[in-house]
Amino acid sequence: MKINWGTGIVIAFALFMTFILYFVFEVQSNSKYDNDLVVEEYYKHDSHFQEEMARIQNAHDLQQKPSIKYTEDGVKIAFPTTLESDKIKGNILLYRPSNKKFDFNTQISLTNSTLLIPKNKLVKGRWDVNMEWQYDGKKYLTKEVIYVN
Repeated sequence: MKINWGTGIVIAFALFMTFILYFVFEVQSNSKYDNDLVVEEYYKHDSHFQEEMARIQNAHDLQQKPSIKYTEDGVKIAFPTTLESDKIKGNILLYRPSNKKFDFNTQISLTNSTLLIPKNKLVKGRWDVNMEWQYDGKKYLTKEVIYVN
C-alpha cells in the first residue's frame, strides 16, 4: 500500500496530538506535578492589596529599617535599636514558592532587637519572608527574598 503526502500529514498530526495529550494527562494525574494556587484564597487576598501597599510604604518611610539576612546560623531579623523591643508585635511568614508544605509562621519575640530562625527549620532554596509587624499602633509590612544554602 502506498501512502501519499495527504495521508502522511494526517498521520503526523494524529501522532503529534497523541504526544501532546499524553503529556497533558500525565501532568494532571501525577501528584508529583502539583499545580495548586499560590495563595489559597486568591481573591480575598487580592482585595486587601491597597491596605498592604500602605503598610509597605510605612516600612519604606522608616529612617532605619529592619534587616532580614541569612547567616550560617539561620535567618537573622534585626530591628533598629531605636525602637523599643517590647513594643514590637507581629508575625513572620516564611513562604516557600516551590512547596507550600514547608511554609510556616512564627511570632516576633525579640532578644536584643533581633530574632533568629534556626537553620534546621529551613530547607535549601528560595524563601519569601513576609514580616507583618506593628509599633505604637502603626502597621508595617516588610518583604524580602532569601536563599538558603
